[in-house]
Amino acid sequence: MRYQGKITDWKDDKGFGFITPNGGGQRVFIHIKSFSNRQQRPVGNELVTYELTHDTKGRPQANSAAFVGSRVTPGSRAGQANAPLVLAKAPLLLTGAFLVFVAGSVFAGKLPIAVVWVYLAASFVAFFAYALDKSAARDDRWRTKESTLHLFALAGGWPGALAAQRLLRHKSSKPSFQFMYWVTVILNCCVLAWFFSTSGAEALRSMLGTA
Repeated sequence: MRYQGKITDWKDDKGFGFITPNGGGQRVFIHIKSFSNRQQRPVGNELVTYELTHDTKGRPQANSAAFVGSRVTPGSRAGQANAPLVLAKAPLLLTGAFLVFVAGSVFAGKLPIAVVWVYLAASFVAFFAYALDKSAARDDRWRTKESTLHLFALAGGWPGALAAQRLLRHKSSKPSFQFMYWVTVILNCCVLAWFFSTSGAEALRSMLGTA
């Protein structure tokens, strides 16, 4: 069943807002990814139709949304529903391959085992920070600064951050954020590559107190 309502409190920089249903009732959360056709972005006060679902906490949210007058076909919804599943696999494979590479380097004696623990711990912290920030965004609470999220990525938590962006669908569609995120990934990988050099290995042993 499809419902109709008006978009209110749209926050384009965050990519979400709320729908006030026709006839009243509880507001419905809507994310930019809920639209079947994303070529047109809402600005607020547009009439839309949508399918009603609920999140894990029972809060109403819109799915397969479309502007009034736009045609939504079952085929287009199915194709776009499968796209996020395909895109979600690539980051997980990338993070897994990277951690396997680091672990293999440790096994080969190229890196100390402490490096693995740093990446695992930093990735866990980054993933948790993304989860908290998404929850805060939905509940309109205090948000984690983007610079803090980038710092976690730069410190070695970028694999966890990448997984969070895809699995939680958070911060994955904001161009400026994505640009800075990939800058932190490149910088972190450059530092890791330097650790394989003679001078870098000596610096790493000095930092770990094993020189």
